[in-house]
Amino acid sequence: MNIYRDLELIPSDFGPSIVSVGNFDGVHLAHQAVLKQVVQRARETGSKAVVVTFDPHPVRILHPDKDLKLITPGESRIRLLADTGIDAALILPFTRDLSVMSAHHFLEQILVGKLHAKEIHEGFNFHFGHKAKGNVQLLEELAPRYGFVVKVYPEMKIRGAAVSSSQIRKLVQSAEVSRVRHLIGRVFSIHSTPGRGRGYGHKYTVPTINLSRYDELIPQNGVYITRSKIGEECFDSVTNVGVRPTFGQDSFAIESHLLNFHPIELTAETPVELSFLKHLRPEMKFPSVDELREQIARDVHRARRYFQLLKLQSPAS
Repeated sequence: MNIYRDLELIPSDFGPSIVSVGNFDGVHLAHQAVLKQVVQRARETGSKAVVVTFDPHPVRILHPDKDLKLITPGESRIRLLADTGIDAALILPFTRDLSVMSAHHFLEQILVGKLHAKEIHEGFNFHFGHKAKGNVQLLEELAPRYGFVVKVYPEMKIRGAAVSSSQIRKLVQSAEVSRVRHLIGRVFSIHSTPGRGRGYGHKYTVPTINLSRYDELIPQNGVYITRSKIGEECFDSVTNVGVRPTFGQDSFAIESHLLNFHPIELTAETPVELSFLKHLRPEMKFPSVDELREQIARDVHRARRYFQLLKLQSPAS
């Protein structure tokens, strides 16, 4: 997938293209359905399959007070977009200047002028341009003038839940991580690097790894069955998200207890992918460290049973 972060970098003879514009946070199943059709139509027509997206997320510029947490920040989103088979991504810096560009000018200058769009594929609730005045109705009105076709996709629902980035955020923040996978088509994961641990795990429980500071979307405080990919090594794990109140600490941490641990090389730059499989319980304060250790043993037992059942259900077993 070619990536363009500046309009001036797009070749003058680029296109024709089949285009979809959006934030694509989460690259969930509704996004994937649209992009599958974009790629298919591009192959059928000898065109380029293109996504147009923004960095940072427009909400962070227009409504900074909302403190939006991203499902798939940075490289995670780009990697997932590339996996759809898209030929190119135009990642526009979302500045104040871009935010005041009218929908008509955005269409004329970028989608038609730069990308030579022949088809534009969007969800039913798509909005674009200054004050979000542009929508799919405007695209359909202007299509004959500029010679493109508009494909509008209805709302997707799975098990009664709307497939949308906002719904996914709600589920993650409510600890319903096992439901999220049905909306995104994969396990909800975050990517980070090792953080400096405080040693409690080694002293009282099993080998642990803390994540470095992570400022995007995470599940609500609690204990989860997880998988921890550390570099090229993958471990079954139990993860505590929260402040670990039993130790009297008032600092946030994401700490994973590695169940099938063996010594590995680790640096501050080692990539860590933490995948949340199931919520076990809320975080709580225990009267003593011994009682905490007993609860951790119960958590580990439940996690081991979960992974055993998962292995039995695997087609490869």
